[in-house]
Amino acid sequence: MMQKQSDRFDILKTVLMCIFAVLVIRLSFMTIVKGDDYFKQAQDKVFRKITVQAPRGEIKDRYGRLIAGNRPSFTVQISKNEVAKDNMNSIALGIIGILEKNGDKYADEFPIELVNGKFSFTFDRKIREWKAENAIPKSYTAKESFYYIVDSLIASGAISPESRNIDKFELQKLLNENGYYPPIYVSQWLFAEQVRKKEWLYGYDIDIEKEKGIDANEAFKRIRKYYELPSEYNDADARKVMIIRDLVKSKGYLQYQPVEVAYDVSQKTVAEIEEKSMELTGVSVEVKPVRYYPNGNVASHILGYMGKISLPYEIEKYVDEKGYSKSDTIGKSGIEKQYEESLKGENGYKRVQVDAAGRLIKRLEMKDPVPGDSVYLTIDLELQKKAEESLKTVLSTIRQGGVYTSKWGSSRLRDSKRVYSKATSGAVVALDVKTGDVLALASYPDFDPNLFATGISSEDMAKLLPENKNDPLAPRPLYNVATMTTVQPGSVFKMVTGLAGLEKGLSPNYRITDRGYIMLGNRSFGCWLWNERKGSHGPTDLYKALEVSCNYYFYSLSVGFDYGANKPLPVQMGIEDILYFAKLLGLDEKTGIQIEEFSGKVPNPADKLKTTKLMLESTLEIKLENAFADITSESDPDEYKKRIDTMVSWAEENPSRGEIIKRLGGLKVKEESVNEITDIMKYNYFSQAKWSTGDSFNISIGQGENSYSPIQMANYISALTNGGYKNKVTVVDKIESYDKLNIEKIKRASVKIPLDDAENLEHIKKGMKKVTEEGTASSTFGNFPVEVGGKTGTAQKSGRVPAADEAQYLLSHLSSFGVGKDEVMKLADSMEKKSEEKLDRDYYLRAAIQKLNPKIKTSDINRFKDTYDNFAWFVSFAPYDKPEIAVVVLIFQGGHGGYGGPIARDVIGQYMGLETDYSQEKIDYSGGLTQ
Repeated sequence: MMQKQSDRFDILKTVLMCIFAVLVIRLSFMTIVKGDDYFKQAQDKVFRKITVQAPRGEIKDRYGRLIAGNRPSFTVQISKNEVAKDNMNSIALGIIGILEKNGDKYADEFPIELVNGKFSFTFDRKIREWKAENAIPKSYTAKESFYYIVDSLIASGAISPESRNIDKFELQKLLNENGYYPPIYVSQWLFAEQVRKKEWLYGYDIDIEKEKGIDANEAFKRIRKYYELPSEYNDADARKVMIIRDLVKSKGYLQYQPVEVAYDVSQKTVAEIEEKSMELTGVSVEVKPVRYYPNGNVASHILGYMGKISLPYEIEKYVDEKGYSKSDTIGKSGIEKQYEESLKGENGYKRVQVDAAGRLIKRLEMKDPVPGDSVYLTIDLELQKKAEESLKTVLSTIRQGGVYTSKWGSSRLRDSKRVYSKATSGAVVALDVKTGDVLALASYPDFDPNLFATGISSEDMAKLLPENKNDPLAPRPLYNVATMTTVQPGSVFKMVTGLAGLEKGLSPNYRITDRGYIMLGNRSFGCWLWNERKGSHGPTDLYKALEVSCNYYFYSLSVGFDYGANKPLPVQMGIEDILYFAKLLGLDEKTGIQIEEFSGKVPNPADKLKTTKLMLESTLEIKLENAFADITSESDPDEYKKRIDTMVSWAEENPSRGEIIKRLGGLKVKEESVNEITDIMKYNYFSQAKWSTGDSFNISIGQGENSYSPIQMANYISALTNGGYKNKVTVVDKIESYDKLNIEKIKRASVKIPLDDAENLEHIKKGMKKVTEEGTASSTFGNFPVEVGGKTGTAQKSGRVPAADEAQYLLSHLSSFGVGKDEVMKLADSMEKKSEEKLDRDYYLRAAIQKLNPKIKTSDINRFKDTYDNFAWFVSFAPYDKPEIAVVVLIFQGGHGGYGGPIARDVIGQYMGLETDYSQEKIDYSGGLTQ
């Protein structure tokens, strides 16, 4: 019995040992022999999510009419995991060949361009274009460009002068809060495109810091070698292959993600790709939504445009914080930008299984995307179209000096002396005076946002840049004049001055006798009628002063003195009272509109000298960086700062030009820089440093330090005519979810302006009504069936129009500057060779001219350039008895304020639904010699 039990135990032990031996052998085989394979299989089973883009939310007008939507489009994609490495080149050429043959655009993001046989980096071009768009000198570094923007904002009053001295990161944040996003990394003082260039080249094993000076040609050769492209490919074909391969490479480890090669391709291309599917393995066509603007250019500055994530703040906000992909398209301006997160929707996904290399194994599940919210605007699409059409046509008519005709009347837009051929830009704003709703907002020139929907070409982008990149008033299609331009308001500011007088107790019937002009020392301040034809308006009360735009009346109000009677006014009044009411009426702040807005600021007499000195200091810090003979800003920063402080301190003294030249020599400023620095200090700063009675005169009629935007002016007119309520402006009515279950209505807000007597607003309105019935706009509105209140205004633009090619301009006038070409060229060449920093050629030519002829001033050199024409303003409201709409028009270099009247008339006529044809009524042949 015991023996049997022992045998059974031995058998069981043997069996167990055999099993154990098998397990050991199997485990050994799996871990030792096949260990690598099984490890790889385990690692291969990785799950990924492929993003499925959500349809972008629609943008509609106040009545639900579509302004921005989506349409299905065919998108060509390539999946690297399905393409054999050896076939990538031929497939790349095959795809692009089909696209080019059928006239379809493809995503050319390869940053080395080949034009006329020459290579160049797109990074460098984009920096040049940004500088040109913002009128920044071409030679400026990232740091200089950044502070150029800062100084421009300080000059416009958008930020305080003290802001310039705060920490650079805080200053960048302040700029962002004010709607400015310079593409600059302040931590490194590099343009964003410089950083992108460095990172991109590093991806191809090119260290730009170690290999300083590497050009686009050399980089192209190195990248061609990187991809081992055969020698039989010419440069053009090699670049086409690089376009595709670089797109694929940009996906990094996400090789399972298809790469989009072309958007919105034709049916012909789709058919051809399907026919050649065997040759074009890995190439597919997907149907995707593409942003679509059915009305083309209409409301383009309100809507904005789309673009790839590229700027530093965009990467930080969207990629780092919101989880966007770097290749995503976002709103870059306008409503598309402001409501990006609402419009974007919620992306869906495809859950897939991929191997360790990122290659797709199988699809597992899918979640449908959630469409974005719809944004309803306050604008009336038909009124918007009318505003844009009228603005464009009137600008063309002004340039030709012809007769503008619409069904609501006709006007001759030419005076007896000249045609205003430079009237190329302008804006129209129409507001609901009760709510602050934007009914129409037009800026010209405009653009077609469809160009940006799938990536704008360099050719199309070039057409949107100004022809004369040095001229700040050159037409800029991407620039919204209505909300981003602040200029002197001219006579349309006079209602502020009039209201201040009324609120101080001055009767609207008090008469000041206009005697033509007022002498202050050796300077004459004349009424426009005196300046035009030595006339005067005689005894003038407030109503007449607004009707005929009498400067003399408002000059007197600004200082509380009746110059006509040579006695004080019966009320105490000064410039501070005028500026106080300008602030009350909203001219010192943004209106609250949801798109980009740059706010003008009400001047501050107490801060004028301080502001001037800070601005001068800022300018000198840049201009003098390499202008001293013995030091630079880097070699001896303390001494550098000390000398600049010394120069700035002369502002209160305002020495003569000769004295400034002498003092600059004592501070060892280089001889070639002395004249330029002297003229900048003397004429740009010292002459304007202290507040004077003349400054008060200018402010009272909308000149001088006044500077406001059309949207600000429209809100100001609304406050004057709606009973004294300052509205928060809105261009958005509501946000609605795609399923219409959630609706967010934009709250309207207004503040009652604290007036001593609200009846004073009626006196202002009465004066504005006289403008359209008997005064400077009577010919435009004389037969109009709706009673309208209005005001014309012209504002001077000082300075001269910069030459498109400054160097060529200088060379073409050398004989007039009293210098010879050979000596100028020789000296300029010598200066350029000695210079430590490469500056624009015209800098050295100008310096050489002034060194050879020390007596010549900068103003003398610029005297052959054209002068700017006046800004033309027209402001209005209707109907007079119960105002509903305010319309403001600004025309760059439009000559006369009355020229904006026909545009306002058209907008009001459209708004009121007027059908009667008045085009054959009396035409204005007065020549428009009005303020």
